[in-house]
Amino acid sequence: MPELAKGMENYVNNDVKAIRPSAIRDFDMKISSIPGLVKLTLGEPDFNVPEHVKEAAVQGIRDNDSHYGPAAGKLELRKAVAKYLADTRNVDYNPEDEILITNGGTEALTAITFSLLNPGDKVLVPTPVFSLYFPIITLTGAECIQVDTSDDGFVLTPEKLQSEIDKHGDVKMILLNYPCNPTGRAYPEDLLRRLGKILHDNNILIVADEMYSELTYDQEHFSLATIYPEQTLLVSGLSKSHAMTGWRLGYIAGSAPLIGEIYKMHGFMVTCVNDIAQDAAVEALNNGREDPVAFRKEYQKRRDFVVDRMEKMGFDIATPDGAFYVFAKIPAQFGKDDFNFALDLAKKAKVGVIPGSAFGAGGEGYIRISYAASDEKLQKAMDQIKQYLDTLD
Repeated sequence: MPELAKGMENYVNNDVKAIRPSAIRDFDMKISSIPGLVKLTLGEPDFNVPEHVKEAAVQGIRDNDSHYGPAAGKLELRKAVAKYLADTRNVDYNPEDEILITNGGTEALTAITFSLLNPGDKVLVPTPVFSLYFPIITLTGAECIQVDTSDDGFVLTPEKLQSEIDKHGDVKMILLNYPCNPTGRAYPEDLLRRLGKILHDNNILIVADEMYSELTYDQEHFSLATIYPEQTLLVSGLSKSHAMTGWRLGYIAGSAPLIGEIYKMHGFMVTCVNDIAQDAAVEALNNGREDPVAFRKEYQKRRDFVVDRMEKMGFDIATPDGAFYVFAKIPAQFGKDDFNFALDLAKKAKVGVIPGSAFGAGGEGYIRISYAASDEKLQKAMDQIKQYLDTLD
């Protein structure tokens, strides 16, 4: 096994060296070798891709659809995305130059930040939130301003938004994830309209991460792109709605001048998205609109079960409106040391969760539990957590 040549230890990008790997993946790897662990760590749907979607991919293979595609994505797929967004968001995007197919939502967000941010730009990020946001902002040289929402039920209020704008001055962008990973909180239309008005009046670019939009339970999903399409970049995909996480299929919709710049960065990063995944996505969007309904019903049942069991154990929870996560406050005797609580839970209760501090300001003292798992796993996990808490008492 080759050892790095002497003197090359520092032949790395200093900015990359300064950041840590994904705290979610890092903790998951740390505990995964524990025998008998019930893993509720990663945001991975436990359902299979719908059969008709898989068949479309198989047909693409049979048709030898194995060549470089357009960097922006197949036009057929961009048309399907445009039709879907017109039907669900009432926004008219031109598939020719206002939609970009990406290698999942992760690449979409990275391409956006590296294309549009300059050193010194200020970006608001309501937290707790998916930890990817922090490095993709800081690596551009921009300033990531974490806005702690924990005192407001894990939603950004208009008052706090205005306060942060007044405090920091010239803010360029906001990254808003709804429904939110890790809290599951969503934003009702009236609140989004109030937030949108402030963002519009201050000329702030909105990056709306709506990857979980098909998984809302107690309210209809509403998008900032519906009211302010001219200053919103809508990011979504099929990872959660159709259980296609491994297919890496995402998209960005927005005004042509911005999409044109993001297109360049996207091309440098990935050239183009997998042809076969795009074949499957066309089928999912054109003929699979009802596929997420069955998933959503099952997730809602699981949410209700987990929230009920955990509240009875004494956990403080802001009931999730969507996605498939519960964000729970850890027992008082652990203070805010969510890392050691999650580690202890894994070792003694054999249940794997993610420490809330991985998700930024306001996450400390909480754990994230993914209920994208079978009823049997969730039942077992809840029983084992209760037994663990009983031993603490």
